[in-house]
Amino acid sequence: MDLSLLGDIRGKSILHLQCHFGMDTLSLAKMGADIVGVDFSEEAIQTAKSLNEELGLNAQFCCCNIYDAPTVLQGQQFDIVYTSYGVVNWLPDLIQWGQVISQMLKDGGKFVIVEFHPILWMFNEDFSQVRYAYSRKEPYVVEEATYTDSENDNRQKTVTWNHGLAVVLNGLLCNGLQIKSFGEYDYSPFNLFGNMTVEKNGTFKIAGKNGEIPMLFSVAVVK
Repeated sequence: MDLSLLGDIRGKSILHLQCHFGMDTLSLAKMGADIVGVDFSEEAIQTAKSLNEELGLNAQFCCCNIYDAPTVLQGQQFDIVYTSYGVVNWLPDLIQWGQVISQMLKDGGKFVIVEFHPILWMFNEDFSQVRYAYSRKEPYVVEEATYTDSENDNRQKTVTWNHGLAVVLNGLLCNGLQIKSFGEYDYSPFNLFGNMTVEKNGTFKIAGKNGEIPMLFSVAVVK
């Protein structure tokens, strides 16, 4: 799906936002793209750089908050900006996100996102009940214990947002970007919940739901 939306990337300059360990970034570099991956995690970026060197590729990686990317990359612009799978839920402000995308695109450039559908995050683990809002401004904050002894509790706090599709699309439209395609899909390339059915093509669907719940959406826009 991602590659069909990206099109022919040979010789194209690509910015990969929230690239994490850079696996997809490196795959696109192998296909001939001139690519830069950006992620907030210093550990992830160091791993990506090591893999890039080990594979003898020419991808570049930068550790920064994506809201700071236009400044950190000194106004560099790209033919394509790309992001995918578990990205917007880490971002508090999608208007500013869309602004970054617009700033980083050349005139006529393309932005592509493939992301988990916000409906997925409304349900409990077995999809038997709706427990969370489809879209809300306030974050969900979860604290999990990572270390415990008799004197000390060390808890890790995770902060995420559930942005409805209107929030995602308006983040792009409000920054002068034009939507060229939008899609929703009842499958995922990942076994997100551990109890999903495997299709013949290797994708995963929610067991017992017969395509009733969308799992992914995609958007392609141009500047």
